[in-house]
Amino acid sequence: MNQSKRLTEGALLTAIFIVLILVSVFVPVLSFFAMFVLPVPFVIYASRYDWRPSLIMLAVSMLLSILFATLFSLPVTLLMGLGGIMIGSAIYRKLTPYETWARGTFGFIIGLLFAFVFTQYVFGVNWVNELENMMNESMDMTINTFEQFGMGEQTEEAREMLEASLDMLVNLLPVFIALIAIGLAFLSQWVSYKIIRRLDNKEIKFPPFRHLRFPVSLIWVYFFALIITLIVSEQSNIFHLAAENLLVLTGVLMAIQGFSFIFYYAHHKNMSKAIPILIVVLTILFPMLFFYLVRILGIIDLGFGLRDRLSKKE
Repeated sequence: MNQSKRLTEGALLTAIFIVLILVSVFVPVLSFFAMFVLPVPFVIYASRYDWRPSLIMLAVSMLLSILFATLFSLPVTLLMGLGGIMIGSAIYRKLTPYETWARGTFGFIIGLLFAFVFTQYVFGVNWVNELENMMNESMDMTINTFEQFGMGEQTEEAREMLEASLDMLVNLLPVFIALIAIGLAFLSQWVSYKIIRRLDNKEIKFPPFRHLRFPVSLIWVYFFALIITLIVSEQSNIFHLAAENLLVLTGVLMAIQGFSFIFYYAHHKNMSKAIPILIVVLTILFPMLFFYLVRILGIIDLGFGLRDRLSKKE
């Protein structure tokens, strides 16, 4: 009976996934929203039966997506399947929401790497070259705009700045992959939590953002990466590139920690929720001014336990 139920649910959820991927492929207007619900069938199935049966569901979904959609859907299916299975398996094992988020992020990173390799060797699409071409076109448009407004003397300076920005973006491609995976994992997990609570009556949800605390070891990773970038100054060196990507990624995580502390402090002092929200908006609008301050606050919170000190004062 249990085996029959497992097969029935697997077939039903696979059919739902195929419908969703057909919508994402053939209805471009809805494809953006479909991206966030595509992992949900895998999350639901893995949350009930763990990862082994879910891999069979993924294999069947990959085959059906090729038959009913296009070959382009194969990397998307694997991407969403791996991320969803990692999230669902973590739910099955009753891990904390943030541990689940971390596992989901890892699954999406593996899926994104496969998508990059698959599209390059099967379809001949080199994403690094595509990014460079896109940035070069943007740079040419900017230079032409300078010339049209009679700012020719600033053209060379602008070109040098844009070329430096282009090199930085290409070098930080691994960071963008990680950030995309983090975002996909969070949104997929958030949607899945809501659906699973309704279907299975499980009390699972993200704790309030103000309770988010990364491991203290993240500080050491950040400073280790910073030291490597200072010691190895040659930007083309592989150790410098790896450390630079790690530095940017951990810096973003430190900023998230800083935002979390701001929300915690506002709640602790009974301040209006509008205040931390306003700080987040200002940081997005003026990152050069506020981002580094928020990141420093995150480092201090992790390193010196600001929340614990606030609690002790009470």
